Amino acid sequence: MKILIRVVTTAIALWVATLIVSGIDLTTASTPKKVGTLIAVAIVFGLINAFLKPIVKTFGCVFYILTLGLFALVVNGLLLWLASWASGKMNLPFHVSGFWPAFWGAIVVGVVSWLLNLFVHDDKE
Repeated sequence: MKILIRVVTTAIALWVATLIVSGIDLTTASTPKKVGTLIAVAIVFGLINAFLKPIVKTFGCVFYILTLGLFALVVNGLLLWLASWASGKMNLPFHVSGFWPAFWGAIVVGVVSWLLNLFVHDDKE
């Protein structure tokens, strides 16, 4: 259930990023296809984050320390850009047009996900 909630919150955050950030495009017309695409991209983005982010954190530890954690913003942007590329390979109509839209989109996705997770309780009962 936690994974489903996380996928839905990420999909909502990606949708908000498509609305706010110029250069992040969701190019399908119907609402059901948009929802399906956003859920698929959220799964792709989650898998990329789950597998690559720990590796990047391990090897980029020095950059994280030297930049006081600001390097994480660059990493998140690059991972979003990679998710866009992977989505394109799967013929999903989601595209991030460059590094800067990916950078700002990752910030939007992070903030919106954080805000949504404030309302989702993680009970361990």
